[in-house]
Amino acid sequence: MRLAQLAEPLVKLLPPETAHRLAVFGMKIAPPAPARPRDPRLVVAALGLKFPNPLGLAAGFDKNAEVPGAMLRLGFGYVEVGTLTPRPQAGNARPRLFRLPKDGAVINRFGFNNEGYERARTRLERRPAGLIGVNVGANKDAADRIADYVLGVKTFAPFADYVAINISSPNTPGLRDLQRRDALDELVARVAAARDETEPRQPLVVKIAPDLDDHGLDDIVAVALARGIDGLIVSNTTVARPASLRSPHRGESGGLSGRPLFEPSTRLLARAYLAFGGAMPLIGCGGVEDAATAIAKIEAGASLVQLYTSLALKGIRVIDGILNGLERAVAERGVTGIAALTGARARDWGSRR
Repeated sequence: MRLAQLAEPLVKLLPPETAHRLAVFGMKIAPPAPARPRDPRLVVAALGLKFPNPLGLAAGFDKNAEVPGAMLRLGFGYVEVGTLTPRPQAGNARPRLFRLPKDGAVINRFGFNNEGYERARTRLERRPAGLIGVNVGANKDAADRIADYVLGVKTFAPFADYVAINISSPNTPGLRDLQRRDALDELVARVAAARDETEPRQPLVVKIAPDLDDHGLDDIVAVALARGIDGLIVSNTTVARPASLRSPHRGESGGLSGRPLFEPSTRLLARAYLAFGGAMPLIGCGGVEDAATAIAKIEAGASLVQLYTSLALKGIRVIDGILNGLERAVAERGVTGIAALTGARARDWGSRR
């Protein structure tokens, strides 16, 4: 049994942010043995890259690029580090992370707490083998937030396999305004220009909010197509609070992730897939907690999927559970690869309200 599995019951007794830091520390001092090779039918070609499987670790766990290699060894097909900002920042006041176990959910209001671009860049100069994305943001007090993203692209392009532009966190005031068409057009124009001037030229993806209406999604699709964005991550956490929430912390402010996010984020994913005509690689994020939810994301239009909340609540066994289920799915359905399922039920998901 892996050391991380032995420690999980104890970690869950700790305050959630303390548990998170302990988990990162544990991965640093005792990285796991490499996971077994997976069925080659799980290989996915997307963003100009070849992913060994479609399951990735979402930004938020390894904020400072401390343990991407250890997380890849758990079996993830890729790992996304961050969100990182140019200058270190402490984030919002504690407590700022809340478990909602009855709902399979978490609320966070971290506010991009991280050690800054330079420390992460130094770590990634010695990066391990495997696919690593870098998720970049803007400092809360930045005079020019777009300039922060431009700097992120220039800083990490030599070390990242893709760069993710996070303009959808609800925990930095005004950040989601960058999703509005005029602001988004300027942002994407500037970061794409920086990407095109940087060697190597890495894929650029934008992480969007699940709370977009049809008009907001149409604006993002139009800008993405016009400016040459390589993909979208759908989606970030939500500010909505479903009436079904039962946990005591359900009223806390911040972004809600996990099971309650699955339905709205998957509907938005399908709408994006249909709007792009299946031509834009999409990364499905939000409520992935087992093989069924991962497959649902793929069928709704995702080329790749990500998780984080279910890892925090269920532990590392969730990784093998999903990958085992994906292997069974390709075998039982007789498809040549998992990519054959992408978008198979997009119209069904896209029509739900």
